[in-house]
Amino acid sequence: MTYSAQQIIADINAHMKQCGGTNASWYVGIASDANARLFNDHSVDKVKDSWIFRQATAHQVARTVEKAYLDAGHDGGPGGGDDDTTYVYAYLKSTRTDP
Repeated sequence: MTYSAQQIIADINAHMKQCGGTNASWYVGIASDANARLFNDHSVDKVKDSWIFRQATAHQVARTVEKAYLDAGHDGGPGGGDDDTTYVYAYLKSTRTDP
């Protein structure tokens, strides 16, 4: 299922609020494969860490959402990806994770 920018932001915001932490304690990024990015590249633990991802309707939507979170002070970096980069992901950074 794919989501609009507004729905992705609403879902991620609700998850962040439920899990706690400051904006800067959350890493937000985009990927073509959210599972690989979260659990391999960032070393997020599926059970112990707080994480979420949503697939955007298009790569431009994913980039718009990412920019909104970066502008709001969340950790992450702009750029990267290609036309297949439609997932927006976020995780609460911990001593286990790798930014």
